[in-house]
Amino acid sequence: MTLDDITEDAGGGSAVDQVVDQIRALIDADGLTVGDRLPTERELCDRFAISRNTVREAMRMLKAYGIVDVRPKVGATIIDQRMNRALDIFSFNVAEISRQTFQDIQGFRELIEMGIALSVFHAVEAEDLAELREINQRMVRADSIVEASEFDFEFHTKLISLTGNRSILDVYGIMKPVILRIMQHGKTLRIIEGETSMEHDAIVRAVEAADHLAFQYLMRTHLKQGLATFPKASGVAEAGH
Repeated sequence: MTLDDITEDAGGGSAVDQVVDQIRALIDADGLTVGDRLPTERELCDRFAISRNTVREAMRMLKAYGIVDVRPKVGATIIDQRMNRALDIFSFNVAEISRQTFQDIQGFRELIEMGIALSVFHAVEAEDLAELREINQRMVRADSIVEASEFDFEFHTKLISLTGNRSILDVYGIMKPVILRIMQHGKTLRIIEGETSMEHDAIVRAVEAADHLAFQYLMRTHLKQGLATFPKASGVAEAGH
């Protein structure tokens, strides 16, 4: 029994978790990308001083995450199925935007976009504020609802990008089709030129002033706009709004 096996027995799989982290660090350090092969099991055993069983269990976890594909006599090849799996989760929402879908998606966005305030305040520069205002003006000048919604989405992703959190940006990229449909639902260019652009302006001013309470209130109010365009289910009372 090797040291990592002892750790695994005592720590409930902690040795395998550590190897998963080491392999992911190796991928980053060596600049490996989709289609590249990982070192062989033997090479990983030697590199990390671990047993083959631990390597194999770590590979099973990485395969479950959608990071590698493991085949006999080929070894482990880097793939990236995470986006595809997430797209499958959200794709059904694009065909039919219901009141419940609106509440679910916007509720998720509230958790993220209201929670980023301090990170945004810390990172924002004058040129970022100028860019946010320019995106908002491009939205106002848009020739169609579809084009305006693209700029609306760009405004929100610009705010999120100030956090430097790539995972949140990836999630927003995945959710883009359904978010755009929500942005377009019941909208006219007049609404976008008026209500939406003014709400964006107020959010930018709150960022500029580093006003946490104002930012959260304005963002929540902004994300709730549009709910009235979805009919309530008969006999169901509105909850919490």
